[in-house]
Amino acid sequence: MAQSDDMFGDDDYPAYTMGRAAEIAGASQDFLRRLDEAKLITPFRSAGGHRRYSRYQLRLAARAREMVDQGTALEAACRIIILEDQLEEALQQNEKFRRRQEDGVA
Repeated sequence: MAQSDDMFGDDDYPAYTMGRAAEIAGASQDFLRRLDEAKLITPFRSAGGHRRYSRYQLRLAARAREMVDQGTALEAACRIIILEDQLEEALQQNEKFRRRQEDGVA
């Protein structure tokens, strides 16, 4: 039972079918396919080949939908989101490195 509880708290667990993912993200299924083509999100595949999405992927999809709704081209929106994500990861790594330096751990 603990294992399934862990999955519910995991933002990367592919819990949502394409239909449910589209509903949650406020986008069409075609829009989700286009995000896959643009390499913003790559859905997991079930044993039967069905697309499955995580909460993290749905947040990216919702952000892309917002940007496209505001007039940003899909490809540009995807690139911006990818770069924002990379920047956030780099900032987190820098913060961890800084804390290790302050603690005297190299």
